[in-house]
Amino acid sequence: MSEKILFVDDEPNILVGYQRLLHNEFQAETAVGGAAGLMALQTKGPYAVVLSDMRMPEMDGVQFLTKVKSLAPDTVRIMLTGYADVQTALSAVNEGNIFRFLTKPCSKEILTIALTAGLAQYRLVTSEKELLEKTLTGSLTVLTEVLSMASPAVFGRAMRLRRYMSHIVTRLSLPNRWKFEAAALLSQLGCVTMAPQTIDAVYAGQPLSPKEQALYDTHPNIAHDLLKNIPRMDAIAWMVAHQNQSVTVEGDISDREMADMRMGAELLRLVLDFDTLVRQGTSRTEAAHSLGRRHKGLDSRIPIALVEVEPEAHEKNVRTCRIEEIAPGMVIDQDLRTDAGWLIIARNQEVTPSLILKLKNYYEKGLICGDIAVSMS
Repeated sequence: MSEKILFVDDEPNILVGYQRLLHNEFQAETAVGGAAGLMALQTKGPYAVVLSDMRMPEMDGVQFLTKVKSLAPDTVRIMLTGYADVQTALSAVNEGNIFRFLTKPCSKEILTIALTAGLAQYRLVTSEKELLEKTLTGSLTVLTEVLSMASPAVFGRAMRLRRYMSHIVTRLSLPNRWKFEAAALLSQLGCVTMAPQTIDAVYAGQPLSPKEQALYDTHPNIAHDLLKNIPRMDAIAWMVAHQNQSVTVEGDISDREMADMRMGAELLRLVLDFDTLVRQGTSRTEAAHSLGRRHKGLDSRIPIALVEVEPEAHEKNVRTCRIEEIAPGMVIDQDLRTDAGWLIIARNQEVTPSLILKLKNYYEKGLICGDIAVSMS
């Protein structure tokens, strides 16, 4: 059995008793007191189930399991309590902090039934989460594939923004990094509704007419309206909608999701500024310094992370390849344009089966040549 159960009590002898009683049925570990339990959760987890006594000094069972919920929301929480603590335990259950509570004395049979139910609940939660993540990953793959076909220039910028965002969230050690990276990748989705000339002008830093600018300013909301129709994408849609607005990162940290959304929107604004400066010819170092001047109070780790991002060019194993030799996993190492100058594939785009089909169609129609610079990803 791979799922571990953590028993927490301030009496070491009681913990020894749990291990003797249940070692044949469950993979049990112990921690003496709430502080040790939280340390075990952070250093030895994940745990499928945490069972805690109610009466413990310094940190009682309700306080401890509330912190467990914050640190490991998927972990199932069970409390063991005396009769006098039942009302407190009921309140904790109603607040969503506890899956079940057991009263003392608790027989091996009742304890085994409760722990088995806890493991079943953990498996249900984690399997649903895995299914959701796979569904979202698949949806993102389809969206980005369509984006690459519909507007290579927009796709190219989206990929750069994701690279910048990925480096920042790594440097800041942010949880749920996939949300920030997905927001960066999908931030330009609304641009596919606009004329290629408008997009090219924006990315080149050229001024737009008032009418064009007004239209371009709507693209975050267009993307938001598209993304909000995907279940569980609300937070990402909100980040995308607010990418050009100054939002307050600080605030009610008890609302973790709202804090992440504000952080994501602010980071999007930063990577967009950085990308614009770099595409206009500013060095990455100077662009990072410029961000520090423009955004007062900016975390110094962010410009450092942006400077550290590797250049886009694939300098190793670059070679010219015939279209019929191109295979999935390669990376296009040039902006590929038609004879008329239309961009059909942006540099640094990874080759997929649908991209190969697109290349062959354009080649058969005589719109592109048959030799393309590629590298391995």
